[in-house]
Amino acid sequence: MFEELTNKLENVLRVIRGQGKINEKNIEEPLREIRRIFFDADVNYKVVNNFITEVKKKSLGQNVINSITPGQLIIKIINDELVKLLGSEKSDVIVSNIIPSIILVVGLQGSGKTTFSAKLARYLKNKGYSPTLAACDIYRPAAIEQLKILGSQCSIPVYADEQNKDVIKIAKDAVQYCKLNARDILIIDTAGRLSIDEKMMSEVAELKKSLIPSEILFVVDSMTGQDAVNTAKIFNEKLEYTGVVLTKLDGDTKGGAALSIRSIVNKPIKFVSVGEKLDAIELFHPERMASRILGMGDIVSFVEKAQQTFDIEQAAKLEEKYRKNTFDFNDYLLQLRQIKKMGPLSSVISMIPGLGSKLSEAKIDDKIFNKFEAIILSMTEKERENPSILNGSRRRRIANGSGTKIQDVNNLIKQYEGMKKIMKGFTKGKIRGLIKGMNLPKDILNY
Repeated sequence: MFEELTNKLENVLRVIRGQGKINEKNIEEPLREIRRIFFDADVNYKVVNNFITEVKKKSLGQNVINSITPGQLIIKIINDELVKLLGSEKSDVIVSNIIPSIILVVGLQGSGKTTFSAKLARYLKNKGYSPTLAACDIYRPAAIEQLKILGSQCSIPVYADEQNKDVIKIAKDAVQYCKLNARDILIIDTAGRLSIDEKMMSEVAELKKSLIPSEILFVVDSMTGQDAVNTAKIFNEKLEYTGVVLTKLDGDTKGGAALSIRSIVNKPIKFVSVGEKLDAIELFHPERMASRILGMGDIVSFVEKAQQTFDIEQAAKLEEKYRKNTFDFNDYLLQLRQIKKMGPLSSVISMIPGLGSKLSEAKIDDKIFNKFEAIILSMTEKERENPSILNGSRRRRIANGSGTKIQDVNNLIKQYEGMKKIMKGFTKGKIRGLIKGMNLPKDILNY
């Protein structure tokens, strides 16, 4: 996420951090470089100019010039302005007291509306609500079937009427379904097009007028940069939506849409989608995102994600095994599966302060976890419990059984031994040097 942007900004921040005295002359070059980096990232030119103007004005203030550490103060100013640019405060989904509370999901075809609708339903279900999905995209082939499949994956009902071509009637019938079945939220997946057209805009405008939703969420592919911002502007002029959802953020290295869209449409970014799985959705926190963009990590989100994913009781048992040096491949397999649940590895690593930027040019291959899992499952129970017996012939048999190479088996064993050493130090409280000692394998970091 934003790897390219983060890497370039970190280089500039190092220069600023090293400044002993700040004046208009020596701040000009770093700010010019930041301006160029933002333009390269496809950030809207008005947004860039306003950002640079504010940073420069505050950086040349008396408090900064007379400060003992002016470089650090300017970095704080840049961070604060970035937070302001992204929206200052988080903004959760609006749920009204009317049953059902209606959420209209709009956007272009291919932006990820249908998948996001299911992700949002799952998110709200985990918060204690009883959501229902309504299939109101009657134009795209298999759209209704896709929503049904996604709904079944998270055990959420989907209202659909495949014989009906009246979208307004389908939506109103879905409202009645919710009232009859005590469902308190209705999420409506609307139709999109490959580009904006009058028919699509008229349809969603009519849905808004007929249903009076509590929330209208505009879903946009963040990887389309300025195109995303332009589309957001047109949709807002027609619909006056209440919030923005950025999808495919895990594949966005530049960050142009994320940095521009809030200022242009004056609507909060509410959610970001960071993967294909139904749990790959995050409430947007401007201050945390600013920290990640500047290469400072996001340890709060990392801890929250870990808490949601890891079983506390299992974690306690694993810690006890580390201490007693009885950690085996059964435990390692359990740990790998828990890490996989946290989402794409690149996204998880970007949250760790100081680590994400160091790996910014590395291609993180999540498939290595599947390979490691296959290798462990090809071991006998005795081999998993006693890794020390894994001699050459056993390793060859395991490689053949898992469809991998013997080098892959050797790499896994090396990783297992490394993890044991790391966690032994961790349980003793040796936090410093923990990340440095991880020595992530080239299988995971495929340069």
